[in-house]
Amino acid sequence: MSIHTPLPRSSKRTRALFLGPAFVAAIGYIDPGNYATNIQAGADYGYLLLWVVVWANLMAALIQMLSAKLGLATGESLASMLGKRLPRWAVYPYWIQAEILAMATDIAEFIGAALGFKLLFGFTLMEGAVITAIISWAVLSLETRNLKTLQIVIGGMLLTVALIYVAELLFSHPHPASVLEGALIPGFDGRDSVFLAAGILGATVMPHVIYLHSAMSKAELVRYGKIHRKTIFRSTKWDVAIAMTIAGFVNLSMLAMAAAVFYGNPSAESGNIENAHETLTPLLGTIAAQIFGASLLIAGLASTIVGTLAGQEIMSGFVRFRIPLWLRRAITMTPSFIIIALGLNVTQVLVYSQVVLSFGIALALIPLVLFTSDRRLMRGYANPAWVKWLGWSTVAVVVSLNGYLLATS
Repeated sequence: MSIHTPLPRSSKRTRALFLGPAFVAAIGYIDPGNYATNIQAGADYGYLLLWVVVWANLMAALIQMLSAKLGLATGESLASMLGKRLPRWAVYPYWIQAEILAMATDIAEFIGAALGFKLLFGFTLMEGAVITAIISWAVLSLETRNLKTLQIVIGGMLLTVALIYVAELLFSHPHPASVLEGALIPGFDGRDSVFLAAGILGATVMPHVIYLHSAMSKAELVRYGKIHRKTIFRSTKWDVAIAMTIAGFVNLSMLAMAAAVFYGNPSAESGNIENAHETLTPLLGTIAAQIFGASLLIAGLASTIVGTLAGQEIMSGFVRFRIPLWLRRAITMTPSFIIIALGLNVTQVLVYSQVVLSFGIALALIPLVLFTSDRRLMRGYANPAWVKWLGWSTVAVVVSLNGYLLATS
């Protein structure tokens, strides 16, 4: 007979206990890829694409709720469900594409953290990459001891980045009416704006955290027992709502700051993250530039850790095989070291990696909507009709946007 951890008697303490998995997932929504796409969107188009950030974060909240629900209702992660239910011939190709997407994610995250070290402390990118590798290895060691401790550490990083962007908004003074208009009224300005919209979507709705969130919810169910499934599910709604609100605020603030500072400013070379950092000093002051670098560093470190955990879950779920986290960390960071050694434009690499990710969203999202709509599988937690409609509408938007990019390439 398995022994489960008892829940606190207080409902508030219970809700607080289950804050964590969505905060880990939310880090994927504010990784360095978001910095590249949001800053470029704000610099090139002002407040025009703020509505994309709003809708992408609403999609993200829905998707993460579905992912958490799948883990709680079935006791399985999305990756393990696919590994069991796909035809045998399809399992390995599906696993490989998921691994490629996870590695594309890690490129953005790892390089972003290395760039943060460069901007803050003057290290070379290669030195920053080495330091990033050491720190990420150290933090990942927490996962083998206590998953909740790791969730608290990453959640603290998310809150720190959010506080930094409160300060950045105070420094940059975005125009309130323009922010409201850009956030509420959809619009594009040519193919390049659509390309950036796809990048924002790829940077916000992240395939790898769809896999990871379901696995973390499954772990909560195993720890506290199926008898508490309803209580955990209610608390998970708070977890997702709070975490996604914070991530959405950071993304909106990032783009609004770039629009306020860089758009229409001939002296602001902002298409590059490094140039954006350098330009912030004369425009907003040294403190604004330094805390920008700090936010990039923190977001990069946290998200590269999350990316490694997601990759581990993808392998374990699809092919029932695990490798040591240190070995996975070594494998996934190798492309980043190669990119840095070749001297490629890191901002362009970040933007293109996010566009690649946008093409993988549907491959994770379609089975997620199918599984969570299955009444027999979900044991009373199946999606109601309106959630199904929202889920399939999200799939349609993603596929349409990617189809447009392919057709106009």
